[in-house]
Amino acid sequence: LWTDRGPHLVDLDDCQTGPVVHDFWMLLDSDLAQRQRQLDSLLEGYEQFAEFPWTQLQLVAALRSQRMVEYAAWIARRWEDPAFPRLFPWFAEGRFWDEHIQALNEQTMLLQAGRHL
Repeated sequence: LWTDRGPHLVDLDDCQTGPVVHDFWMLLDSDLAQRQRQLDSLLEGYEQFAEFPWTQLQLVAALRSQRMVEYAAWIARRWEDPAFPRLFPWFAEGRFWDEHIQALNEQTMLLQAGRHL
C-alpha cells in the first residue's frame, strides 16, 4: 500500500482463500475513531479495483476476537520453549491478562451489539 509517507508492506496470507475483510481488520488501529477512518480509506482504495463484499464487515469483531484468543493460545502452547519467556515476558504478567480479558470483554460487547468495529 502506498501512502503520502511511502510504501507499507502488507502480508496478505489469506488472499484468495479467506474473506476480503480478514486482511483489512488486521491493519486497523485500536482507537475507534482512527479505526473507522482507516477502514474508510481501505474500502475506498479497494473499490477502485473491485467491488467490496459489504456483508463481510459484520465479521470484523468475530475475526478480531478469534485472533486474540488464538495468539494467546499459540504463546501458551509454546511457553516451555526457553525462547518464548524471553521473547514474550509480558505474557506471564498479570497486567497482560487483565488487559487481555478486558479486550475480550469489549469484543463480546461489540458482538452482542451487532457492531463490526
